[in-house]
Amino acid sequence: MVERALLVRICKDKREQDEAISLLEELGELVRTLGVEVIDSSLVMTRQFHRKFLCGTGKAEEIVQLANAHECDCIVFDNIFLPSQQREWEELADLCVIDREEVILDIFSKRAHTKEARLQVDLAKMQYSLPRLTRMWGHLDREGGSGGGGGKGGGASRGMGEQQVEVDRRLARTRIDQCKRELAEVRKQRDTRRKEREKQGTPTAAIAGYTNAGKSTLLNQLSGSDVMAKDMLFATLDTTTRAIELPDGQPLLITDTVGFVRNLPHRLVEAFKATLEESVLADFIIHVLDASSPEVHEFYKTTIEVLDELGAGDKPIITVLNKTDLLNDPVILAGLEVAFPNTLAINAKDGIGMEELLAKCSEVLADRVQVKVYKIPQSRGDLSGLLHNDAKVIDTNYEGNDVLIKAIVPASIAGKLERFVQSDSEAS
Repeated sequence: MVERALLVRICKDKREQDEAISLLEELGELVRTLGVEVIDSSLVMTRQFHRKFLCGTGKAEEIVQLANAHECDCIVFDNIFLPSQQREWEELADLCVIDREEVILDIFSKRAHTKEARLQVDLAKMQYSLPRLTRMWGHLDREGGSGGGGGKGGGASRGMGEQQVEVDRRLARTRIDQCKRELAEVRKQRDTRRKEREKQGTPTAAIAGYTNAGKSTLLNQLSGSDVMAKDMLFATLDTTTRAIELPDGQPLLITDTVGFVRNLPHRLVEAFKATLEESVLADFIIHVLDASSPEVHEFYKTTIEVLDELGAGDKPIITVLNKTDLLNDPVILAGLEVAFPNTLAINAKDGIGMEELLAKCSEVLADRVQVKVYKIPQSRGDLSGLLHNDAKVIDTNYEGNDVLIKAIVPASIAGKLERFVQSDSEAS
């Protein structure tokens, strides 16, 4: 049986009403991603946030009545709750009550596949659950209080609940420490692999952007790979890296990163920094925007803010407007191109604009490669081998005892071959 949910956002500033409605719509997408049916949504305005329910008691009772009228199984809030507020709501409604953070955690839990992603999710879930453990065992205390079996019996029942909470807290803390240790080991292994890549001098790009903007689809088009790409929020959480060759012959490693959402809980930013730091370590970033979304400006702002927070805001950025096939009005596209200058309009699903994007990547890395002609003695097979292994050989000719090799050469090996370079006049 499909669960039925009422969505609620509590807001106190009327100037934020449009954004609040948009966030409620986004919450609906997140909830549907979990397979939960959204029955209704409600934007609740309050003059000030209250400690108990965020809104006043009267408003809270109205929300519960609405949920009961729709026969909802749960109430999902777009706000972030304190553990005490979540308990108050559940006692009032006698229903499951969750907030935005728990929704995203549940999605992450279902989408994580690699060991690192699973560990990151486990860590975030345990940190979220730790202060909420009392709500899990509160029924033991209530049963003890209503038993009426004498002072000893009631006290023993209450003690059972308290003891169980303490046991669970110890287990949770142990699991948190274990996750941190295992994550440190996984990151160490990943750092080793990254250092090997850096030794090879291969440039890297990170695909970043709002969730569901088409990042995985773009990676598939550029690399010919088959990374899961679906029209859903957080379709994949795992970092995927693919090697491609640019038009100038230079190799490029492209990494697809986890998508961003507005109001991403801070603990999740922290938990996923190991995945997102691919953006920090990349030579440049390909920022993908869903041109068909009416919230594209907000999505752009969210991604830039997260990149700044991660320390990647100063990286060269290629901004692409994806899903342009869904725009029926050329005026809207023209407006977006004005709002986001130096962008490329693409349709990753159909492969439109890929050549222009690859050319743009070559431009960004232009200082990393040189086209040179080398005159190398045939006895120096080691140098000819170096060019064939680490550069892109365009042409090979023989002149006496020498080999003339024209190649696109990365800066990492150019110095080793400098004395064999032909001048332009000699090369011609």
